[in-house]
Amino acid sequence: MTALIYDDIFLKHDTGYGHPENSERLENTIKYLKESGLWEKLQVMKPRAASMEEIGLVHPQTYIKAVKQIADTGGGWLDGDTVVSSESYNAAIYAAGAPLTAIDLIMKDGGKNAFCLIRPPGHHATPTRGMGFCLFNNAAIAAKYVQLKYRMERILIIDWDVHHGNGTQDAFYNDPTVLYFSMHRFPFYPGSGRKEEDGHDKGKGFNINIPLSADIMPKKYIELFTDVMEHRVSQFIPEFIIISAGFDTYKKDHIGGLNLNIEDFGVLTEIVMKSTERYSNGRIVSCLEGGYNLSDLPLCIEAHLKALLQV
Repeated sequence: MTALIYDDIFLKHDTGYGHPENSERLENTIKYLKESGLWEKLQVMKPRAASMEEIGLVHPQTYIKAVKQIADTGGGWLDGDTVVSSESYNAAIYAAGAPLTAIDLIMKDGGKNAFCLIRPPGHHATPTRGMGFCLFNNAAIAAKYVQLKYRMERILIIDWDVHHGNGTQDAFYNDPTVLYFSMHRFPFYPGSGRKEEDGHDKGKGFNINIPLSADIMPKKYIELFTDVMEHRVSQFIPEFIIISAGFDTYKKDHIGGLNLNIEDFGVLTEIVMKSTERYSNGRIVSCLEGGYNLSDLPLCIEAHLKALLQV
């Protein structure tokens, strides 16, 4: 069964009026999933909070404490896009804890896969800096956690958000045990993600960037995605797969857009599922990143979930 990890605390991360990354993203999704009947087919679970030590697998304690202090003193801004409200720190530690909850469920209780319906998102958060709506890097923390707790040697992080996950790249740029694979619009925010950025030192070759022009069509996108999964991922043989699931590659997204249709998110998920059957015994934890079309985001997530459920 597919687990869905969610808590109402994520709604309390208050980004203010007009901010694209707002609580309606989750509220609309939950409403739609319940009305469609899909909610009942999922194992809905509340996350635990990540500890400071677990967040510290990626972020230094000085940064973690700085975010907490901003929240404790009423809130502020990490950059021009990234809001910390009085409840944002609590939301962020539960957002970081959601994939850890999912990992434990899969590894201890024999769960199959999980989707974390969370905010704030994470893939732009570098070890020392929050940016791009992100406070802590949820996917990166999850990768470190599954390595440390379950002695997994090879973790794959797939990032199909329209924006390059600069924070995740930074966290593992020298690390041959985590393969980071990002397909993203380029040139675009945050400016990183060139093909030549393929890792450093021991991590050389373990960072895969596929920069894409804004006019790429879905068929070509899926061909490129499939090629990486079949040829480069197959050489890495991942033991666990984490997806930074951004739905702002959707053609009607208000911030990004890469012409993908709703059903394409199901196709991408199915491609990943085939890889997990061969390499990682079906182990997938997916974390919500971007996706800002409030009416259609629930449909994109539904396509992703149906593929995870194999329905």
